[in-house]
Amino acid sequence: MSELTDWLQENRIDEVECLVSDLSGIARGKIVPTQRFVGGLLERGLRIPEAIFLQTVTGDFAQGVSEVVLESNRDIYMEPDASTIRFVPWYNEPVAQVICDVKFLDGKTVDFAPRQLLRHVMDQYAERGLKPIVAPELEFYFIKKNLDPDYPLEPAAGLSGRQESGRQAYGIEAANEFDPVIEDIYDFCEGSGIDVETMAHEAGAAQMEINFNHGDPMDLADQVFLFKRTVRQAALKHDIYATFMARPHQFQPGSSMHIHQSIINAATGKNIFATDKGRHSKRLLHYIGGLQKYIPAAMPLFAPNVNSYRRITPYSDAPINTHWGFDNRTAGLRVPDSNPQAYRVENRVAGADANPYLAIAGTLACGLIGLKEKIDPGRAVEGDAYRFAFTLPRHLEDSLSKLNYSRPLKNILGDRFVKLLTEVKNYESDLYQQVISSWERENLLLNV
Repeated sequence: MSELTDWLQENRIDEVECLVSDLSGIARGKIVPTQRFVGGLLERGLRIPEAIFLQTVTGDFAQGVSEVVLESNRDIYMEPDASTIRFVPWYNEPVAQVICDVKFLDGKTVDFAPRQLLRHVMDQYAERGLKPIVAPELEFYFIKKNLDPDYPLEPAAGLSGRQESGRQAYGIEAANEFDPVIEDIYDFCEGSGIDVETMAHEAGAAQMEINFNHGDPMDLADQVFLFKRTVRQAALKHDIYATFMARPHQFQPGSSMHIHQSIINAATGKNIFATDKGRHSKRLLHYIGGLQKYIPAAMPLFAPNVNSYRRITPYSDAPINTHWGFDNRTAGLRVPDSNPQAYRVENRVAGADANPYLAIAGTLACGLIGLKEKIDPGRAVEGDAYRFAFTLPRHLEDSLSKLNYSRPLKNILGDRFVKLLTEVKNYESDLYQQVISSWERENLLLNV
């Protein structure tokens, strides 16, 4: 760990934020003085309880998984990944952040931790001599500050002081309304080594999309994980919110996390989705077939919250099925027009609220099963894919049921992880069912 300690000394870091992603993608961990951090590296002293992986998005702890974790709520220790050390750019004092893996005190990895799950899926590709490449696209909204959760959210106002009243997809002037915030986002990203490419205004009011450069799945998942907290901090600096909720507004499109993916032969560096003659290969079709068949069962990794399923509605810029097509944005799976070395598949199902480690692991797992089973995806859809049946799960409970009945997916993801995820998300669903909505009060109070 001399690399870490040298970096901290050279940059005169006062304290270090040690970050671990929980199942919801929330940053958990500890903030420690630099001297304490260095000492913790030597004696496995950066410890947290394993129960953080039982925490729901509400902060409650799910019950009923004692055979997985919480037998005694034992300690696990954080092992910082030196490659992820970087500045926290929004502080005035020199503070560092580092993403950590977690291990049991006997040295074994915590197999149900999101980062470890992604590594486990990537290892299964490596065993076959393959290396995945991904490029996420992430959408989010700028929101007017809202301190009352019963009050509907409103778009943030930009430089003009006016809220957007219509959709301004790819609007330059609409994007320029938020130039001060976007400039801070770019500055924060540069200061913390997040390699974003382009930003554009999306279809919703005050909705933006950021594209990441393609690369290693773990590196990109780390960047998306850090990017979310970076954007929120930049927005707060301007007295507004940034939200990655799947669908924050009733009459606006949702926010997605599109995942572009290709697979490289590790020995030759060639894209297996292209033939020697520059055509689409059978392995591309098999990969699409795996996504097509298993995405409905993997939905808890792509749509992990009750709000996630409000995004997946017809003609809302989100898919409703797993049909595929060439350069067809109405389909759940899109093959963009590109040169052979860049042949790839875009999974358009995942929401922006998904944990990036789990969403990337889930899509790679589905594709890997397709390669193994040589699944035929059928013919590409031409025209409007919304004219076909709605085949994605409509609710969180439905998607959890599909995951638990999918033995091929459970074999890749691991039974312990699937049980933990199921219990946590079922507990969240039960909490949600206790909430009485304004729609119910409006339409049922005096009418039934």
